[in-house]
Amino acid sequence: MSDPKPRLVCCIGDVHGFHTKLQNLWSNLEISIPSSDFATALVIFLGDYCDRGPDTNKVLDFLISLPSRYPHQKHVFIAGNHDFAFAGFLRVLPPPPDGSEFREGWKEFEDNEEREGWFKGEGYEGMHLQGRRWAGSTKGFNKAKGTEYQGSVYKARPTFESYGVPHGSADLVKAVPDDHKKFLADMVWVHEEDDVCVEIEGETKHCKLIAVHAGLEKDKDVKQQLEFLKARDTRVPKIKALSGRKDVWNIPEELKKTQTVIVSGHHGKLHIEGLRLIIDEGDGMAKNPVAAILLPSMKIIRDTDVLAN
Repeated sequence: MSDPKPRLVCCIGDVHGFHTKLQNLWSNLEISIPSSDFATALVIFLGDYCDRGPDTNKVLDFLISLPSRYPHQKHVFIAGNHDFAFAGFLRVLPPPPDGSEFREGWKEFEDNEEREGWFKGEGYEGMHLQGRRWAGSTKGFNKAKGTEYQGSVYKARPTFESYGVPHGSADLVKAVPDDHKKFLADMVWVHEEDDVCVEIEGETKHCKLIAVHAGLEKDKDVKQQLEFLKARDTRVPKIKALSGRKDVWNIPEELKKTQTVIVSGHHGKLHIEGLRLIIDEGDGMAKNPVAAILLPSMKIIRDTDVLAN
């Protein structure tokens, strides 16, 4: 007896407030994938739904609508560092499990407060560090990205404006609908699948899959990292798995001995090397495409693809 056909897994990179790109990508996925496979697909969004692009409000509406529109799909919404910070500003993050206050996490980075212009408006006293940074007032040029800051280090002004309020306004808390707040409150920090199929060099392999926005730290115990991420422990002011760079780029050494796929967004690149998949071709830039990868085939689909029905 032949093995059953593996379930389609679709991992979608950072959207960053570009609603039209998301719509076009979704349409291209529907065109590219047999309807029976698409109807039952596991769809993993890799985070960073907000900021940079103009339509965060519409992006969240689209994502929230998916479970009712496609009831036989499974949808996973990973928290990106931008989404985490947005949730921090709205005060919908889970409280620290030890009962401590978010302000304890400010101390480690307080030397950056003036330069980054941390938010000091209504409600800041009970806010996670990243919420204050997200809504802060930062002027100047981001040399790393080659672009002007859009209000803050997170480029959050377009998100505020998508809800009809000016950047840095405490009124955003009232302007964001309750279903958007619930979506942001419910995001997971990591998702695991025990058995997905991946085609590598013409061979189909059964693998474990770990989806996390930036990656796992290569020199830290993987089990402990996963337990921390599943617990959504907000005592930490900066979470490497959501916002790290070089330290989360590679697959941890202990996982290289196993068949484990690690898929992420965040890094502003499309990078496929063995079982390490980084799907963020858009990087929140208007000129770049938003991409998705399909498993097992490892096929890349973009919003800019011109496909015929």
